[in-house]
Amino acid sequence: MKKIGILTGGADCPGLNAVIRAVVYKGMQEGYVITGIKNGWQGLIDNDTRVLDTRAVSGILDRGGTILGTSRIDPMENPESVEKIRENYKRNGMDAVIAVGGEVTLGIAMQLQKQGVIKVVGIPKSIDNALSGTDYAFGFDTAVQIATEQIDRLHTTAESHHRIMVIEVMGQFTGWIAVEAGLAGGADVILIPEMKVDMAKVCEAIRNRHRRGKSFSIVVIAEGTEIDALGVIPEGSEKRRFGSVGERLAKMIEDATGYETRVSVLGYIQRGGSPTAFDRILGTRFGVKSVELVKEGKFGHMVSYQNNKIRSVDMEGPVTVRKHVDADLFQIAKVFCAE
Repeated sequence: MKKIGILTGGADCPGLNAVIRAVVYKGMQEGYVITGIKNGWQGLIDNDTRVLDTRAVSGILDRGGTILGTSRIDPMENPESVEKIRENYKRNGMDAVIAVGGEVTLGIAMQLQKQGVIKVVGIPKSIDNALSGTDYAFGFDTAVQIATEQIDRLHTTAESHHRIMVIEVMGQFTGWIAVEAGLAGGADVILIPEMKVDMAKVCEAIRNRHRRGKSFSIVVIAEGTEIDALGVIPEGSEKRRFGSVGERLAKMIEDATGYETRVSVLGYIQRGGSPTAFDRILGTRFGVKSVELVKEGKFGHMVSYQNNKIRSVDMEGPVTVRKHVDADLFQIAKVFCAE
């Protein structure tokens, strides 16, 4: 019988189990045996696999995380690991692997495909929504919803205590979560990696709000946004200091304005919990389409969501080019931000 392996690599996010469930249901309907590969690429290195059927995926649609486990292992760093993947892929009699992950996981998949190690179809997973070639990756909608809910809660504390609240959200190289959650949550300032940050203007905007009688402000910043004392991101800089930008920004605002400022780093809370209805449906559509691509022999392709249609694109583009925040969307957000 024909066999499809499925793995989930990189960081976890809501919607992964919806994908796994859909692959199992659709695959079995098409006559495939579905093999779950444990802990990302590590499972193919260690030959750690399990056969999945409809009973194995029963009741997982609304669960966060991944029943297969995940890891950030990169087999391309070790030629022996690549050979083990080749051997175990053949030993298990797999006809293809469906790799679910972000730019790193899918980048590895593309390299293994090019080297003739495995045949692969990709499914985009990105909390940051940074993968090009698709309008949305599953997991992003849930992250935005969680961030928006937290911004709503912090509004009441900020207003009650007349404070500046800095909320740091995920987004290492792109600011999709910051823009969409900031827009939905009524943020007064939104700072993202794609745009230069002028701290003088940020602080003046907050002062202007105070002059107009607004004694609090909500500032949303993506974790990869670079700020410095001069208030400018170096042109073309790829340097990022993750995990501390919210704290540094809060201190700079308080030192410059004298207004009491607090910071809340949302961190991994954006990855956890039950996926939204949108992410459950998108993950399901992706899973079904991935099996169809295997059946059609479209290896080296990634499932894609474009204009509410599920399509496929060559995997090479999405893993080499990041999708940055749409300038028009950012301009809409600026309409509601402090000046």
